Amino acid sequence: MDAAIFKKNGEIAKQSMYIEEKSIKGDVISVIFSLKEEIGALAKALRLFEEKGVNLTHIESRPSRLKNGQYEFFIDLDCKSISSLEEILLTLRKDISGTVHELSRDKIKDTVPWFPRTIQDLDRFANQILSYGSELDADHPGFTDPVYRARRKEFADIAYNYRHGDDIPRVEYTEEEKNTWSIVFQELKSLYPTHACHEHNSVFPLLEQYCGYKKNNIPQLQDVSKFLQSCTGFRLRPVAGLLSSRDFLAGLAFRVFHSTQYIRHASRPMYTPEPDVCHELLGHVPLFANPSFAQFSQEIGFASLGAPDEYIEKLATVYWFTVEFGLCKQNNEIKAFGAGLLSSFGELQYCLTDEPELRPFDPEMTAIQKYPITSFQPVYFVAESFEDAKEKVRKFAAGIPRPFSLRYNSYTQSVEVLDSIKQLNNLVDNITGEMGILYHALKKFE
Repeated sequence: MDAAIFKKNGEIAKQSMYIEEKSIKGDVISVIFSLKEEIGALAKALRLFEEKGVNLTHIESRPSRLKNGQYEFFIDLDCKSISSLEEILLTLRKDISGTVHELSRDKIKDTVPWFPRTIQDLDRFANQILSYGSELDADHPGFTDPVYRARRKEFADIAYNYRHGDDIPRVEYTEEEKNTWSIVFQELKSLYPTHACHEHNSVFPLLEQYCGYKKNNIPQLQDVSKFLQSCTGFRLRPVAGLLSSRDFLAGLAFRVFHSTQYIRHASRPMYTPEPDVCHELLGHVPLFANPSFAQFSQEIGFASLGAPDEYIEKLATVYWFTVEFGLCKQNNEIKAFGAGLLSSFGELQYCLTDEPELRPFDPEMTAIQKYPITSFQPVYFVAESFEDAKEKVRKFAAGIPRPFSLRYNSYTQSVEVLDSIKQLNNLVDNITGEMGILYHALKKFE
């Protein structure tokens, strides 16, 4: 039940703060500039690019953090003439802008498509939702409720204005919203001891102790995000609705989970057609606090970076049958670890009956399995363990045809394309250092 998985066709939300073209060709250059406080400054700046024949493929604005009343503009350029760019930047600095900062000048090779290289790059597509922002489908339980629709817009605005590094704004939930949470919370909590995996049940008391998980309180995303960062480095990021599979999985590569903040409609507390805060906080969050599961989730996301479209579809399906609807073996019993199960009172009971078909988890077969999105799953895949599933996903990802290799740098929270001897030497040095730590640790057990 996640933003990455729903296959609904829809337009990019009208409330989005930026416009991004679908095709980017040529040399991609990113620039941030602020404007002096004068009438027509933005029009004058944009005219510069037009006159030099430089196409803007992406433009985004946000209030300046340095000067009140000013705005910063983030732009991507399709620029084939470096000399034209130098003239533009020089004119911007001298006559129009307060500051100009060139972020990158990446002559991207045909074999390396664009994908986020830094955690800040997630800002570029976080608002490109497919559906279920403040606009609702006609069959949504809240479609005819103007109060609920207005409330959804409040949550959407929070997500649209969020940028990496910001604190997630706190929400004062209404009594009706808290009552809906209470119904879901109590029903699910009663099933967890017998139906949920050990990793989920071991974390849940910590969430109650440190993050405000209780029947009469909806936890705040900021508190939960800080808790996850202290456990595994995962963090939450507010999102207004459903993202594409590619964009959602890319977030996991940086240990970022795009989380909704709104709650399902009060008329049907045990049903939601899309991810809501109950699904995110009760289904996903406990497992993201587990180091093994966190790494498993990140590796699915990492495998998606730069992958061909047909493999994104396969990875999304693997995600669906693991992170969303996965089962695993523990102490000779079958337990649920998928968030779609752990946040659904009815399906959590159903999945452990004799009715559905259970198959061993095999990414090659799992990736091509069809599934419904509006009913209980007829087929579930059972992993031997998180570690076993992780190793199988690694082997599956190794077969994705990418003519380049990637490395995640956890210190800088960035992705490196390993395309030079220097980068390979740096990788060898890091591996050597880690092996040295392992060697000395093992010696202490002799």
